[in-house]
Amino acid sequence: MPSSRTGKPPVQRASRRPAVPRPGRENPVQRLVTRARRAWDRPLTAYYLIVGGSMLITVLGLVMVYSASQVTALQMSLPGSYFFRKQLLAAVIGGILLFAASRMPVKLHRALAYPILAGAVFMMALVQVPGIGMSVNGNQNWISLGGSFQIQPSEFGKLALVLWGADLIARKQERKLLTQWKHMLVPLVPAAFLLLGLIMLGGDMGTAIILTAILFGLLWLAGAPTRLFAGVLSVAVVIGVILIETSPNRMARLACIGATEPRAQGADCWQAVHGIYALASGGLFGSGLGASVEKWGQLPEAHTDFIFAVTGEELGLAGTLSVLALFAALGYAGIRVAGRTKDPFVRYAAGGVTTWIIAQAVINIGAVLGLLPIAGVPLPLFSYGGSALLPTMFAIGLLIAFARDDPAARTALALRQPRFGRKRAGGSGADRGPRRWNTMRRRASAARSSGER
Repeated sequence: MPSSRTGKPPVQRASRRPAVPRPGRENPVQRLVTRARRAWDRPLTAYYLIVGGSMLITVLGLVMVYSASQVTALQMSLPGSYFFRKQLLAAVIGGILLFAASRMPVKLHRALAYPILAGAVFMMALVQVPGIGMSVNGNQNWISLGGSFQIQPSEFGKLALVLWGADLIARKQERKLLTQWKHMLVPLVPAAFLLLGLIMLGGDMGTAIILTAILFGLLWLAGAPTRLFAGVLSVAVVIGVILIETSPNRMARLACIGATEPRAQGADCWQAVHGIYALASGGLFGSGLGASVEKWGQLPEAHTDFIFAVTGEELGLAGTLSVLALFAALGYAGIRVAGRTKDPFVRYAAGGVTTWIIAQAVINIGAVLGLLPIAGVPLPLFSYGGSALLPTMFAIGLLIAFARDDPAARTALALRQPRFGRKRAGGSGADRGPRRWNTMRRRASAARSSGER
C-alpha cells in the first residue's frame, strides 16, 4: 500500500452515499392553504366560528346602533344613547339566554319545543285583540309591555317552528314514517300555515317569508320528494302573489327594485334610493364612524332595517364585506354542525336555525342593495330590536350546544388544559412539593439539576 509523505498509510475516504432527492418544498401559498385546511377540519372549528362570529356581529351591531340611532333619538326629544341602551339591555338578556341554551342538554331542548310553540301561538293571537295589540308602521304585530317596551311575538314564532318542527320530524324518522308523504306534511305544514295566517293578519309579509323559508328548509332536510316539495312551493308562491297583488304598498315595493330615483314608476322609492346613496358614498373605507350623512333624516329606519346602509357609509366596502364574511362563517358552521351529527333532531334544528338566520340576512341585505323588495325585516344580531335579538341569541345558543355535543368536539374540549397553573398529577399536596406556576422557572430548575450553567 503506498504511503504518504509522512510515512503513514493514507486514510481511505468513505464512499459517498447516493444522493437522496429532497422532497419539493411547498411555496408559501401552498403552505398557507395546507394549514388553513388543517385548521378548518379541526373538531372545534364550528364551535369557535359560531361563538366568535355571533359575538362579533352582536358587538359590531351595538356600535352601529349607537351611531345610527343618535339622530333619530334627538329628533324624538330623547337622549342620544336611548336606543343604544335599550339594545344593550336586550343583548345582556340575550347573552343570558344564549349561555343557558348552550348548556342545556338536547332532551331539554326537545321538551321545550311544545311549550314555546303554544306560547308563541297564544301571544300571536293576542296581537289581534283590540286594546292589547298595537300597530307599528302599518303592521299589527306588536304587544305593548308598558312604557317604551314592546314585544313582537312573530319573532318567537320562528324559534317555535324550528324547535317543534325538528322534534316532530325527528320522531317520525325514528318511527320510519317519513317515507309516506302524509306523515311528512301533517301536521308540520298545517301548523306552519297557522303561524303564517296569524302573521299575515297583521300584514307582516317579511316575517312570513322567513317562516316559509324555515318550513322549506325543514322539508328539504327531511328528504321531501321533488314533487312534494314543488307542490308546497307552488301553493306558497300562489298565496304570495295574491297577497302582493291585493296590496298597493307591496306592489310599490316591487317597483322599487333597482330604482335610482326617489320616484320610480309612480312609486315612492325614497328609502330604497337613499340606501343606495349611503352605500355609494362610503367608498372603500367609509367616511368614518359616526360621520354618516344619510342618517340625518334622509334615510328612514337607519338603525333598524337599513343599518347595513349606514355601515357601508361609515365603514365603507371593508366594513360591509366584514359583516358578510361573519354571516358566511356563521352559516358554514351551522351547515357543518347539521351535516356531521348523527342525531336527527340536532340535524333538523341546526339546519332550521341556519336557514332562518341566513335567509333573513339575505332578505335584509338584498333589500338594502336594491336587489330585493323591502320586506321590513331586521338584520339578525345586528339591527336594533330586542324582540328579534332575544330569540336569535337563544337560537345561537342552540347551535353552540349542538357543536359542543359532537363526539370529536367533546373529546377536544375534555383534553384542553390550561397552560399556566397546572398542578402536578398524583400524590397529596404535601408530597407534591411547592407548586411551580411559571414555565421559565421550571426550565431553570431543570437546568440547574442537570449541571447546566
